[in-house]
Amino acid sequence: MNPEKAHHMVTGGLKTFSKIWGSKALLKNIYAVEDPRLEREVFGLKFKNPVGLAAGFDKNAEYIEDMAKFGFGFIEIGTVTPKPQPGNDKPRMFRLVTDKALINRMGFNNQGADVAAGRLKYLKNKDGVLIGGNIGKNKATPNEDAINDYIYCFHALYDVVDYFVVNVSSPNTPGLRDLQEKEPLKRILNTLQDLNNRKEKPKPILLKIAPDLTESQLDDIVEIVLETKIAGVIATNTTISRDGLKSDPTLVAEMGGVSGKPLTKRATEVIRYLSTKSNKAFPIVGVGGIHSAADAIEKLNAGASLVQLYTGFIYEGPGLIGDICKQLIKNY
Repeated sequence: MNPEKAHHMVTGGLKTFSKIWGSKALLKNIYAVEDPRLEREVFGLKFKNPVGLAAGFDKNAEYIEDMAKFGFGFIEIGTVTPKPQPGNDKPRMFRLVTDKALINRMGFNNQGADVAAGRLKYLKNKDGVLIGGNIGKNKATPNEDAINDYIYCFHALYDVVDYFVVNVSSPNTPGLRDLQEKEPLKRILNTLQDLNNRKEKPKPILLKIAPDLTESQLDDIVEIVLETKIAGVIATNTTISRDGLKSDPTLVAEMGGVSGKPLTKRATEVIRYLSTKSNKAFPIVGVGGIHSAADAIEKLNAGASLVQLYTGFIYEGPGLIGDICKQLIKNY
């Protein structure tokens, strides 16, 4: 089945199942692992456990109450943009089963920041799960005006999320990655931080970066994070590299970002580099190719404070969250 269609069938089915009396309690009993030893305090927020759902799975804040029952400590919605947009033409997601990977070129398909904010406002039971808001720019917005899109999303989501993530690293919006360059990135982050600091209770702002950055670019990221005083970094987004892929060459040739197992090593390298280079000056959220508890532990040992799942969650199933939590308790 087409992966995007499968995604909607599964999430829709979960939504329907969740309406049955006792179903959410059943899911929680099967999958969730709760233990005080899993708690983490990172960038001023208390997480009940360090395993989160990465942005991209729940773009429009539709499944938070359902996904929370699987035992996530935090869920990141989005990427959301100011205006609704359909994203890129279909098909735009492809399974590379041999590589335990996905290629996606979704293109920030979402219903807009205001719709997501409306849903989050009326959430009934988050089970202690923290919510992140991943924000981006509309495809039609030129880069010189991109800052206005980030400002709009910041204001729209401010009252309903626990932290923000500035996404300038998706390969699927033309020109977006150019915003990772030093000057435009500093302008966006400084502007958001200025708005944030005027609030009575500022929210943590993180930056999501690409795994394809060079060492000198990563050095710039460290400098920018320290200079703008944002809360931390999410490492990493999907990669445009096709190195080492063994799947059907026709699939491998599809445009878009690769996620999953092929990203495991590189994402960990980026985490370790940022942690070492900055002398652990800021928290890092590790994401990319986590398909086992060992993969998660490796990222935490490399310098991550928290981890996020997406492709590994799809391939390995919801039991992966509990596996990671159980291993963390063993290692406590």
